[in-house]
Amino acid sequence: QVQLAESGGGLVQPGGSLRLSCAASGSFFSIYILGWFRQAPGKQRELVARIAGSTAITYADSVKGRFTISRDNAKKTVYLQMNSLKPEDTAVYYCNAIYAGVVYWGQGTQVTVSS
Repeated sequence: QVQLAESGGGLVQPGGSLRLSCAASGSFFSIYILGWFRQAPGKQRELVARIAGSTAITYADSVKGRFTISRDNAKKTVYLQMNSLKPEDTAVYYCNAIYAGVVYWGQGTQVTVSS
């Protein structure tokens, strides 16, 4: 069983930055495939970024060059640094982990980009 807890969401003006964190439980964090997804009102949940190991990283086209995913295996935490935020980045952001063929989700954290 893997538990995930996101933090760091909030209200930010367009052009601003936020860093999301997701703390995970479990003894095998270093081999989890970790991801950040988001879901805006009325839309499907979509992949934002994913990291497998430390170098296999994927980003959605809409966030490339603005968002950075990283992980700290010692702290069992995955981060999403979000820069140059736009109103269309407004959504609930979810942390995701895949381990031993099972997908785990956090509860989500709200990110609102508005002036």
